[in-house]
Amino acid sequence: MYKLFIDGAFVRSESARSQPLANATESGGNIARASRKDVRDAVLAARRAQPKWWKTAPATRGLVLYRLAEMLEARKAEFAELLTDARQIDAAIDRTLWYAGWCDKYNALLSARNPVGGPHLNFSTAEPAGVVALLAPDDPPLLALVSTLLPPIVAGNSLVAVASEKDARSAIVFAEAVATSDMPAGVVNILTGNRSELAPVLAKHMDVNTIALEPLEEFAQLQAFAAENLKRTRILPKRDPRDWYSGDAQSLNDIAAYCEIKTIWHPAGI
Repeated sequence: MYKLFIDGAFVRSESARSQPLANATESGGNIARASRKDVRDAVLAARRAQPKWWKTAPATRGLVLYRLAEMLEARKAEFAELLTDARQIDAAIDRTLWYAGWCDKYNALLSARNPVGGPHLNFSTAEPAGVVALLAPDDPPLLALVSTLLPPIVAGNSLVAVASEKDARSAIVFAEAVATSDMPAGVVNILTGNRSELAPVLAKHMDVNTIALEPLEEFAQLQAFAAENLKRTRILPKRDPRDWYSGDAQSLNDIAAYCEIKTIWHPAGI
């Protein structure tokens, strides 16, 4: 059975529930079905991990993602057996490397010195939003997950992702790559199960700062839940599965979407 990935460990659901894989080819293939308690555990782990991850030197965060790309490369054969389109793994590795290179560069482009009248200096700088909840797109299951998971991580956030219901196996194998990389425990948490059950819990959770999802049928309700506790809602673009392979699916703007721009005033000449 494929387990949940919470706080750097693979665990069964607190409720002991499981469900058959949506497209299992082997007999008895099951995934853990996360519960409300599992969501709370994952958010708690993400909250603990986020300050340390943000304080990690940007160049070091980049090296961690480079290591993650190496771990994905090492699992190419395993991914090839799971994915109907083997191009996903090569595209996912390339995308991980692309975002790794941004870790020590994005803040220089998002920050600015602002002109002000008076003996002061005024600076704008990017800081992470905090804990991000991600409802990963269904297709393509690996590449869409990687493409939407990496930008908030690059920006210094921690994350709780709900895997694709179409094929959760690739998300858990991706979690195995995360576990064997140098990613600190709790920065990335991956849950499997029913999105309709888990999404409202994440949208209402007071310790989640941003929820990212496609404009699905339940979008308006989830957005209303998020607004009740001043949570940001990040609308993921609804793409054709083929479009995730294009360069348009990776962008500095995707990193900026998970940042808050903070303004700093400083007396001039001091």
